[in-house]
Amino acid sequence: MLPTLLALIPLTSESRASIGASFDIIDARDPASRDQAFAAHGEGVRAVLTNGSTGISAADIERLPHLELIGALGAGYENIARDAAKARGIVVANGAGTNDDCVADHAFALLLATVRAIPALDQACRAGRWRDELPLQPNFSGKRLGVVGLGNIGRKVARRALGFDLEVGYHNRHAQLETPYAYFDALIALAGWADYLVVTTPGGAATRHLIDADVLDALGPRGYLVNVARGSVVDTAALGRALEHGVIAGAGLDVYEGEPAPPALLTGSPRVVLTPHVGGRSPEALAASVARFIDNATRHFSGQPVLTPV
Repeated sequence: MLPTLLALIPLTSESRASIGASFDIIDARDPASRDQAFAAHGEGVRAVLTNGSTGISAADIERLPHLELIGALGAGYENIARDAAKARGIVVANGAGTNDDCVADHAFALLLATVRAIPALDQACRAGRWRDELPLQPNFSGKRLGVVGLGNIGRKVARRALGFDLEVGYHNRHAQLETPYAYFDALIALAGWADYLVVTTPGGAATRHLIDADVLDALGPRGYLVNVARGSVVDTAALGRALEHGVIAGAGLDVYEGEPAPPALLTGSPRVVLTPHVGGRSPEALAASVARFIDNATRHFSGQPVLTPV
């Protein structure tokens, strides 16, 4: 008999087929189905599949008396009640490393689109406006890029920057001595140095509004911000004011506060490029993340440690 898995996130048909070979899957992707699933199947659930945005609360963990494993697709896990899981001896694992390339690629797509105003130029071209009517956009290469959070994704962003002849600096809790990039122990100093600031730090309470008005002031009127981390890391109100008053040149956001609805403060700004939290989503990344979850689950239920514990 296959162990019962409670899926708190939508699954593609391919993902469902892969996971279904190892689990009896119970869907609980919305509040109505979740309450029904907990009531009907909560006693038998041994694993939960979620992601960093959806997470799982301590109260919901309490409703699953035989839960052994919580898996998060992708690297994020900020909304998983890890203390409650730890208190019960429940293993929490994520998909670290499975979508890093996808996110780093998307960060650069956003940065290029923002600096070179690609969406605005596309609209102008479709409307029949020729280049002589439009403002010049700056060169992208030969500038300074600051990475906020030099983890796996941050390192891949930095590596891609070298191909554009960008000088790279970073801010982290601690210096990464094995890297060749300039370390800034103060975020505001990095922002003052950089032309581009790319945010790849984890979400959660510790990084909430890390990018605030002071950081944006330091980034300055020729600076561009890209956030592929979590929406909570950037103070939306401060960013809206900075864009409105020309404090910074532009922003590219794949994540934002109040998801899924984009912030009304930003949707009307021609200085912003928005995408709907798709930075880590591709067929390749999803397949890798599902495979990692299955590997972790197989190891756990055979008495071995998971590959990517949180």
